[in-house]
Amino acid sequence: MHAQRGITLTGFLIFAAIAVGILLLGFKIGPAYSEFYTIQKIMRTVANEPAMQAASRGEINTAFNNRATIENIKVISYNDLEVSKDGGKLVISATYSVKVPLFYNLSAYMEFAPSSERQ
Repeated sequence: MHAQRGITLTGFLIFAAIAVGILLLGFKIGPAYSEFYTIQKIMRTVANEPAMQAASRGEINTAFNNRATIENIKVISYNDLEVSKDGGKLVISATYSVKVPLFYNLSAYMEFAPSSERQ
């Protein structure tokens, strides 16, 4: 006679509750990380354009703002950008934070520092 194997109903409910909690957390904080990677991509694109290497701060701001508007980025603006030159190469960076309400009075506070130098 073979012993039955498997998961009990209680074990399944506990596993399902944990899985749902992890998925909900991912759905809440996922958009903040997606926006971070989009901002970093925009910074990299603007910094690597040949025309931007000798551009003024206003031209760099306009180029970033145009791309951020297309990508619907609202968490930072061109005023938050730090623009510098590193060995003749344009470097664009910024720091910002995002507070995401999770449930009840619990929130996730995330700090981001995108840069055109990071891959």
